[in-house]
Parts: sequence; structure tokens; C-alpha cells
Amino acid sequence: MPSPPVVVLDNGGSTIKAGVVVPNSGDDVDNLESHGVTLKPRTIVNAVIRSKGDKKTYFGHELEQCRDFSSLHYRLPFERGFLTDWDAQKAVWDGLFSQLLKVEPADHSLLITEPYFNLPNIQDVYDQFVFEEYEFQSYLRCAPAALLPFGSLFGSGLPAPECMLIVDSGFSFTHIVPLMNGKVLWKSVRRLDVGGKLMTNHLKELVSFRQWNMMDETHIVNDVKEKCCYVTAHFGADLETCRKDPKRNEIVQEYVLPNFADNRPGRVKAPIEVLAEGDQVLVMNNERFAVPELLFRPTDIGLSQSGISRTIAEAISTLPQDVQGLFWANIGLVGGNVKFPGFRQRLADELRSLAPIQYEVHIHESSDPIVESWLAGAAFARREPSVFSQHVVTRAEYQEGGSNACRRKFPGWMARAGSNFNAGEQNADSLAEVHGDAIIATTTGRRAKADARMKASTRGKARAKQGG
Repeated sequence: MPSPPVVVLDNGGSTIKAGVVVPNSGDDVDNLESHGVTLKPRTIVNAVIRSKGDKKTYFGHELEQCRDFSSLHYRLPFERGFLTDWDAQKAVWDGLFSQLLKVEPADHSLLITEPYFNLPNIQDVYDQFVFEEYEFQSYLRCAPAALLPFGSLFGSGLPAPECMLIVDSGFSFTHIVPLMNGKVLWKSVRRLDVGGKLMTNHLKELVSFRQWNMMDETHIVNDVKEKCCYVTAHFGADLETCRKDPKRNEIVQEYVLPNFADNRPGRVKAPIEVLAEGDQVLVMNNERFAVPELLFRPTDIGLSQSGISRTIAEAISTLPQDVQGLFWANIGLVGGNVKFPGFRQRLADELRSLAPIQYEVHIHESSDPIVESWLAGAAFARREPSVFSQHVVTRAEYQEGGSNACRRKFPGWMARAGSNFNAGEQNADSLAEVHGDAIIATTTGRRAKADARMKASTRGKARAKQGG
């Protein structure tokens, strides 16, 4: 019996990335299109939005029809990184499945991402919605980073490295997630309480205090953040530049606020552009780099946490000493916040200063980090249908065992967080088991041993050089 099509759902706190995958359809573009499969997901807002301008309510994908984005009121299914408003989530999913994807859930399987450290009672509601509300044939629930060994973040067409460290900086939080042989090492996962939502809210407060009152303009301020902000490599020097006269200040930018009466979107003003009568301008000076700086210095707003670079170093320090070099050499970036210009270079510079001298530091980034987890999940469902089918929970299994059946297949972080690390227990010659939030690695044990010997040799040469 052929495997059913798989709905792949990267269900984030800000956006949903969704699409349909046909197992065994391969990687040929023409073959994929003949099956009605898109190569990239549809991305929609994960919220129920009320517009004060046209007095309409928009559910998820319907926001594309909105023409007045001023003073939008967002009802978010996610609060503090966890799915808590299931009525709002169902309203978004209903439109997504029936209108956008045009699928009948009963004829499909589902692969869905869940938050890191998701709570057991929330996981039970996931199970109930999937099987009782939508009646999917089967489903697999996992953390986003667990899918990345199947993607091309670390090189297209290459096997995933045995050891990798994922920096997932999203809407609510930034997580540092080490994986070994395809398994999430939950004991070393770290969370930084800085995400896109916090930075947008911080920018709203800054511009509202200094210029226009933008506290109700979440959509507009988020657009300002994405178009104007960047990560600086020299915070002090840029701050001095911002004190200069605006005419001699190369940092200052002017953002022309949208005019919804004329259907003109917001934009960054070109240096020689002449503004039309009635245009309102938001002047972005040190706000451009002060907002993303929160990722590197959360203490700027009173958070008693280390920045992202030191958090990465601390996470790696908890891993077995003999494989730490492999994690330093395989750092992958996903999530919307890593798209800030200058982010990768600043992170690389700081990590190089924190890493032991004998280790290489290599950072991998995606051309589209927002959809990278979805692309990896789609590749898994498409290329490995036999493996996928072994680890899903079917509707029949759920009807017999309830959420206990899902707990057995998806034991998750609580079952693994207290376990000790033992690299010798991992068998890289075969597919690694799925243990809830970790999938598989397909690389060989011989390659792992060769990499370890190479790293050991490099360490020995570095010590000899230092001793000389």
C-alpha cells in the first residue's frame, strides 16, 4: 500500500510554513510538479488579526487580502513560546488546510514541529487535535532542529555531520541545540529569552518615546526592524557616529511610513528621494543596531542572561571533551533573526575569541533560514518514507492507546534530559533511532573515526607549537 501524502507543518509562533509532500517523489523538479508538490512552502501569519481600518477579521493566510495594516490587533495562538490558544490555532489551521493547501486531512499524514521543551499536557492537546479534530491518518511531532540532519544546511548533497550545533533564533526565544548522530542532546540545549517579538516590542518603545507613538503598530514596526536594523561589529564606534550631525552620519536612515489611503507600503527613503506632500518619516539612528544588539547583550534591557555567543560556548562546554571540536566546526543558523545583516560575521568573530585555539569555528547559514526546517522535514518525508512510517503514530494506534501511544513514539526531552552522554553508545553505521525530537543520521562510523583522528592530530600539533 503506497504511503499517503504528507502535510509538512513548521508551526511557529509568528508564521506557519506549510506544504504537501508525496513520498518517493524524488528530487526531480518536473516529477515534483507533476505530483502537485511545491519546492517551497507557503508561509502565513500564525494569528487571528483584527483590522481597525476596515473592521474585518483575518485568519492566518487571509491577511494577504488586507489593505490597511494600521493598528492591527493580533490574537496569537502562542504565548511565551508555547501553544496555549487552541481556538485561535484551529481557526488558522482550518483555513490553511481547506483553502490554502486544499487537503483532506483524513487522506494525509502529518509532520509537525513543536516548541523546544514542550510541556506534556500541551503535547497531549496536539495529539487530540491531530487525531480527533482533523482525523489525520498518522503523524510525527518533533522539534525543528531535529529535522535539519535531512536538509542541506551543511551542504547540498552531502551527508550531515555526526555532530552539529543549531542556533535557532525565532519569534519567542533563541535556542542553542546540539545534535549527535541525529539526536538532540537535551541536557546541553540552552535557551536565550530574546526573540523577534521582544526586539519588535523594544523598537516600538524606543520610537514611541523618541518620535511617533507606534505602540499599536506592530505590523509596521516589525517591517521597520526587518528593513532597517543590522548587527554592528563595533558598537561603541557606531554609537559615536550616531552623535554626529545627520548630514554627516552614514548610519541614519529614514523610513517612510506607509500611506494606506493611497495603498503605498512603507519603505526606506533613498538618499536623493524627494518626499511627497503628507509623507511621514521615521528617523532610524542608533535604533538600527541597538535593537539586534539584545541578542549579544541581553543585559541592555535588564535580562540576567549571557549573550548568544557565550551561551553557545557554554552549551558546547557541557558536551564530551573529545567531540567538542566537531560542534565548534559545525554550527548552523536558522530562524528569522539570523537574517540581520552582520549577524553571522559578529557571531563568528565572538565565537573565535571564545573557542579553544586548537578548534576550527565554522558557521553554516541557509539562503532562507526561515524555511530551512520545513525544507529539511519535506526532504525527510519525501526521500525516507519507510523510515518516516516506522516512527509515526497511526490513528488506529491513537484510538487504542490515546496519548500514551504518542508518548511511547515521541518520548521527548523529559525522557532524555537526564541521560548521560556516551558517544560509544551511538552506532553511526546504521540509521539512528528517532527518540521523539531527533531523527536520524546516515553517515558512517568510519568517517566519524577519521574525523576524530584528524581533530586529535590538529590538537597535538597546536600543543606542540605552543610548547615550542
